[in-house]
Amino acid sequence: MKVLGVVVEYNPFHNGHLYHLEKAKELIGADFTIAVMSGNFTQRGEPAIIDKFSRAEIALRHGVDVVVELPFVYATQDAGGFAFGAVGVLHKLGLVTDIVFGSESADEEFLIKVAKVLHEQPWRYQEILHVKLKKGLSFPNARKEALVEYFREEGTLNPERVKNIERSNDILGVEYVRAIFRYGSDIRFHAIKRVGASYTDEHFRGRFSSATSIRKLVRERAMELVKEAVPEESFWIIEREMGEGRAPVFWEDMERVFLARFRLMNREDFEEIYGFTEGLDKRFWDSAKRAGTLREFVEAVKAKRFTFSRIRRLMLYALFGIKPGMMDKANKLGPQYIRVLGFTEKGRKFLSMAKRVAKVPIITTPSLYKKALEELDEERHEVDDSLFLWMFDMDIKATMVHTLLFPDPGQRDGERDFKKRVIVL
Repeated sequence: MKVLGVVVEYNPFHNGHLYHLEKAKELIGADFTIAVMSGNFTQRGEPAIIDKFSRAEIALRHGVDVVVELPFVYATQDAGGFAFGAVGVLHKLGLVTDIVFGSESADEEFLIKVAKVLHEQPWRYQEILHVKLKKGLSFPNARKEALVEYFREEGTLNPERVKNIERSNDILGVEYVRAIFRYGSDIRFHAIKRVGASYTDEHFRGRFSSATSIRKLVRERAMELVKEAVPEESFWIIEREMGEGRAPVFWEDMERVFLARFRLMNREDFEEIYGFTEGLDKRFWDSAKRAGTLREFVEAVKAKRFTFSRIRRLMLYALFGIKPGMMDKANKLGPQYIRVLGFTEKGRKFLSMAKRVAKVPIITTPSLYKKALEELDEERHEVDDSLFLWMFDMDIKATMVHTLLFPDPGQRDGERDFKKRVIVL
């Protein structure tokens, strides 16, 4: 049996995603296809334009058999944390045989060589990285330059190929491979060539436009152009969610939520949040007192070594009160449960098999999450009770905040996670 795993955000699902999904299924000859999908917040620290249930429905309508949620604490991390969580979900399902990801280079040998350096951390690489960080570079840029210099010295890989890696999907590919090494997983990995615009490209490129440009078109209500860039059923569900007042949701909609929260915090409060190093606590505290808009706040915090994505992620960590102890434990132990957002009738068969072998509980009814913890199979399940509860609580709170951003106040029910049934097609 071949079980394909894909890691996605589908924010929103567009023609490039459909191409990748169909090519991946064809490549593997998959009997079942499982998507690990970010919940209501994404890796760039932004809220999803439509909620996780709608995006799960779109995925199921386009060939995915089961959609499971990537927990909030991984979905909003950098590439390394994001990949560790996503691969962890697939690994702990117990039946996934292959993972396929999009890549600019689609050169698996290249990705493996870089991943091994990051996984094994040879002393010379660490030495170079330390020097780069002391120069004040952001971690992504310091790592990129350290890799270039390391491979130039080693002579085992053309260093010129490494120069653009931190600006592309190749770095996620490297991190997926690295995560497979960390788990000691038997999952096989495959890279396929990405098509269409870069995912950060804000310009409309027709049929294969980026998710960034599509979100911009939705904001501008240029729906005829959106229709050209996404599959028919994806477009229909986006329009449905907009028509019913649950979309679109944008980062700017969080302006008063963020600024109010930050103005109520002391500098010491920021110090206690995960990721607040290098004087970021003071920068956040000072900026919150002066900024009247999110843009002003981010511009005040921004510095050469802090990327916009990192700042947005830290803003979420401060909003949700993410502490280093629990996040460090999450990044050591991996996902503690598998939350199912939706499945097809075919997917139901897969879940029936997976429940007998999964290394963590599979949750299809969120209201019974405590019961799932009480009924652990001690011989099979690898679960830390406190981490399980904290991780699940963060997912619930993420939905509570996301629904607060819905355009229609009548749709802002904070208990959506418990009232919305799993999607079955």
